[in-house]
Amino acid sequence: EVRAHGNRVHAQTSTGHVNDAMPAGHGSRARTRDTFSRGFRQKGVIPVSTYLRTFKIGDYVDIKVNSAVHKGMPFKYYHGKTGVVWNVTKRAVGVEVNKLVGNRIIKKRFHARIEHVQLSRCREEFLKRRASNDLKKAEAKQRGEKIKDALKRQPKGPREGFMVKNVKMETITAIPYDIVKEGIQT
Repeated sequence: EVRAHGNRVHAQTSTGHVNDAMPAGHGSRARTRDTFSRGFRQKGVIPVSTYLRTFKIGDYVDIKVNSAVHKGMPFKYYHGKTGVVWNVTKRAVGVEVNKLVGNRIIKKRFHARIEHVQLSRCREEFLKRRASNDLKKAEAKQRGEKIKDALKRQPKGPREGFMVKNVKMETITAIPYDIVKEGIQT
């Protein structure tokens, strides 16, 4: 049985005990106590470099909510997700993120202030590999040969085998414990 009294809710259990606890909150920032907390030595004034970053359409950005700035804050689901910039405004960027809903992936678009996004490093390795591949292709073209399979990444594979030398077999057996012989030490 639940009785309302003013702005408080009294939930009575089957034993007759009255529980004065408030009901669970279902707000947009519910259960974000740890998720939105600032890191160790990251609290306080937001550095100016945050506002001097430039974002271009097509950039990959990581959504990392800064709880000190309440305006332009994305919903908690998107915290930690990576998206693509599709729009740039004066103080914010439009981000497109793939969201798994049931059995399908939906492209979600929203605007977030630049305090809540940072340039992603997810393409760094790919861009570096592409540049080195282009260099290898140009060198091969000068030599007059074609390299196609050498540019592809290969799995590491198993370690090389080796022979173990100067090893003697040694049989180890357990020594039975005799409580009478050993005695109880005090």
